[in-house]
Amino acid sequence: MQELISSNKNPKIKNILNLQKSSERKSQNLFIVEGLREIKLALEANHKFHSIYICKEIIGDIKYYEIKKLIIKDVEEFEITKSVFEKIAYRENSDGIIALVVPKTISLNDLELSKTPLIIILESIEKPGNIGAILRTADAANVDAVIICNPITDIFNPNVIRSSVGCLFTNQVATCTSEEAIKWLKKNKIQICATYLEATDYYHQVDFTQPSAIIMGTEDKGLSDKWLTPELRQIKIPMNGKIDSMNVSNATAIVIFEALRQRNFK
Repeated sequence: MQELISSNKNPKIKNILNLQKSSERKSQNLFIVEGLREIKLALEANHKFHSIYICKEIIGDIKYYEIKKLIIKDVEEFEITKSVFEKIAYRENSDGIIALVVPKTISLNDLELSKTPLIIILESIEKPGNIGAILRTADAANVDAVIICNPITDIFNPNVIRSSVGCLFTNQVATCTSEEAIKWLKKNKIQICATYLEATDYYHQVDFTQPSAIIMGTEDKGLSDKWLTPELRQIKIPMNGKIDSMNVSNATAIVIFEALRQRNFK
């Protein structure tokens, strides 16, 4: 390990703070992963690590040597003080470890699908917390992939990683346009089920035992017209109260687990 970094003005520390901006993440081709569990999941997903910053005062010897066994030798390692770590940490009660990691992008053609795939597609979802929560649902349901169409929020946003508790690394996550997704789904003969407030079919009336993709839009605007053509199926969740929408992560979980129920949770 190199010498102790004890100043918030250190260029490397300033750079970590800069990486909280999407433009910096893209220009440097790096993003931040914070926490022992998240770092382990990123390593298991074969992400390439650039450097790692450890506060021994917080992480302790046992966890430190645990992570040392996992990190590849050519990854730069820096020790930082507690005050410096608290400056760059993105969340409270963290483990005392932060890594800079190279993004791994997946295209639609890279996706590995089962014989009867179940896919979540998100169109223009903006809030990182919602994306993270949906990634947790995707992991719990063990879906084949999560496809984000017309992304507004960078999937490597620290809040996406934090709210997903590292499930960004346990799912196949691809990004594309809505047009590209529709073309790919049709090519692979995957049933398209677009959630739509004015749909005539309820979500539990759909046969999800066949290859299926569940399409979710924003809470305020819903899906774009590309998903609402007569040739594509639209579904809805019954709304019996005074409001006409649910949180998108909750709605996704409801439909996904109905699909799992029909598949006997396999």
